[in-house]
Amino acid sequence: MNKYPFGSNNPKSFNAYPRGDVDIESRTIKRTRSRKSSIYPVRMVKSWANRLHYYYKLHPLFVFSISLAFRVTILIVLSLYEQHYRVLSNYLKLDDGFGSYYPFAKLKNLVMVAGHSVYTSSSCEKADKEDSWFLESYQKNPGQAATFLAHIKEGIESTALDDEALLLFSGGETRKDAGPRSEAQSYWTVADSKGWFGIGAVDYYYEEY
Repeated sequence: MNKYPFGSNNPKSFNAYPRGDVDIESRTIKRTRSRKSSIYPVRMVKSWANRLHYYYKLHPLFVFSISLAFRVTILIVLSLYEQHYRVLSNYLKLDDGFGSYYPFAKLKNLVMVAGHSVYTSSSCEKADKEDSWFLESYQKNPGQAATFLAHIKEGIESTALDDEALLLFSGGETRKDAGPRSEAQSYWTVADSKGWFGIGAVDYYYEEY
């Protein structure tokens, strides 16, 4: 007689068949079908396409407006990206050509010679004569032209003594009757004709304003 009643827990119990489908007649185990994901990319795309087609039939104007807005947004984003890329490219070019944009980067001091008149003579041989300069009535004094020359030469000599100094001639086209000539260019022309820039190593520049 069975020692263990029917339905009781048999300590030697075991699973008669592994998990899966079993063919009892042939006593063979069928391979279990692997569960496939319920989301398929292709079906998903087709589903969205069908939905859009359905909505387009119901509301063609609305779908067209959404599509147009989407395209305009893409164009704006691409345009902003291109503009940002151009600005970045120009910044990199400026950074690479730093030396060409700032040729006097090593200089720290400035010697500025302010212009007070426009040189009108066709020859620089008489630069110390008052009639070679366009003078206002209050400037027509003996020795006025010589003062201009002394001022120019002093600026050049002061710059030559300082290796980190830049000489700047300033002064624009302040005299209408003197023609398209500036005070700064007049001072530079006189100094160049005198050969004063040969005094030491002088870096110079003239600003017209």
